Amino acid sequence: MRKNLFTVAMMVTAFFVGTTIAQAVSVEWGGQLRPRFEYNEQAFFSGAGGTSTASLPNAGTRDGDYFVSSRIRLHAKADILPDTSAFIQLQSVRNWGNDLEALSANQPTTVGAGPGGGGTSGGSGNAAFSPSDNDNSVGVHQAYFTLKNFATLPVDLKVGRQEVVLDGHRILGNTGWTQGAQTHDAVRLTHHEGNHTLAYVYSLGNEGSRGIFSTSSANDNEDIEIHVLYANMQGILGGGLSLYFVGLQDEFTGANSSAKILDNNFYTVGARQAGQLYGIDYRLEYYYQFGDAEGDATTANTGAAGTPYATNGAGVPGSSATNPGVDRGAYMFGARLGKKFNNVMWKPSITFWYDYLSGTSDEDARDGDFDTFNTLFDTGHKFYGFMDLFLSNVGAGTGRLGLVDYAVKTSIQPAKGWKIKADWHYFTTAESVNANTNFSGSTVDSVGAAKSGGDDDTLGNELDLTLVHKYNANTTISAGYSKFWQESAFELLNGAASSTITVSPADWAYLMFDVKF
Repeated sequence: MRKNLFTVAMMVTAFFVGTTIAQAVSVEWGGQLRPRFEYNEQAFFSGAGGTSTASLPNAGTRDGDYFVSSRIRLHAKADILPDTSAFIQLQSVRNWGNDLEALSANQPTTVGAGPGGGGTSGGSGNAAFSPSDNDNSVGVHQAYFTLKNFATLPVDLKVGRQEVVLDGHRILGNTGWTQGAQTHDAVRLTHHEGNHTLAYVYSLGNEGSRGIFSTSSANDNEDIEIHVLYANMQGILGGGLSLYFVGLQDEFTGANSSAKILDNNFYTVGARQAGQLYGIDYRLEYYYQFGDAEGDATTANTGAAGTPYATNGAGVPGSSATNPGVDRGAYMFGARLGKKFNNVMWKPSITFWYDYLSGTSDEDARDGDFDTFNTLFDTGHKFYGFMDLFLSNVGAGTGRLGLVDYAVKTSIQPAKGWKIKADWHYFTTAESVNANTNFSGSTVDSVGAAKSGGDDDTLGNELDLTLVHKYNANTTISAGYSKFWQESAFELLNGAASSTITVSPADWAYLMFDVKF
């Protein structure tokens, strides 16, 4: 039975009035209304499943899509006792004019579907690995309780559905831009003392259905569990140092025809140092991944001619004694240097930005290695251009060849409450397109389409312009315009039938109101 947000809110209100309010020290109520008007052309770089843009209507031009999405939230925070509190946040996310139980065809139903991927399923879907901007449910976004100094220990315990944000959202964040935003069904232990913070997070990213183990049906063996160890120490080089360990336990991503279970257990370790020295803002971070990659390698491989992985004939790596599995050895690093001129008119700022995410070459694959960095969760909007062309956590948007992002970001404040930002991105692949037989020469690509000719490694350039106005204490109005000038490598890796550019550059624009109360 469908429940609307108002009905659920009344039920929660009745619960608080009947049970909690009498005991609570204080109860805080609030909410948010955030409609966003968009014009989107980047969804039409390719059709669903990598269909050649040449086969789409008006392939030489680009007809964009106008739509309006909205986020509606209501929350209640109850401080029940000095050491006990609870937080419940209800959320409705939908596109205007759409049925609440159906996604549009141009919204990917899985992270990594890439531009133009699609599906028609909907409902409550913002668990850890769901594409959070596709959550069009009416229900609970967050619901957790917090026990301070749990069991007389110097740790705070938080249990329930919650946003998990660490540092700059690189590994774990709420991806606030997406209307659904990211949450985890999690247990978190946090210790604060002096200038350091220690945390452990357990998140159940996916829960398989119950039943007897079977290689052909979903069951409890399809659970995905995430373990996060995090430490932050302030007062180091004008800022803070963070250390990470993220273990993803995914012991059953399917099976090949020989009933060999495909493991995807892997681990991410890394460090992030950010702060300010001599008036220069800086950030340096590095992450390395190791473990199994049979699951990710399977998604990268269709068994078509030219595929680098030895398979069982059905496109599944790890099928024989001579090819027992696929090992992971991936990494990413990022750097940022910026300067704010607060004593100059309009308070300008400039930032130089560099990100490198490793990829998998033919040579790596022949050696049984998968070296494409997995970004884990849907946090890419903040980092890889606002047009969201490279959100795939397994690197599908670049053919698993990795991503290199050179960027310059600037801003000015021409008047109180007004900010103008301009970002320029130059994207390339980390591994050579020419060196990969899946994407050059006379072989086939990952969707089986014939290719011809080689390409350089340039994916394209993106310009992001943003205007932000603080209208009043509770309302922010923002608008943006972006343009992506794609190169032939981008076309080749995203479904074009040849290395020739088949469509014009893409435009994207939006206008958003954010009212909080």
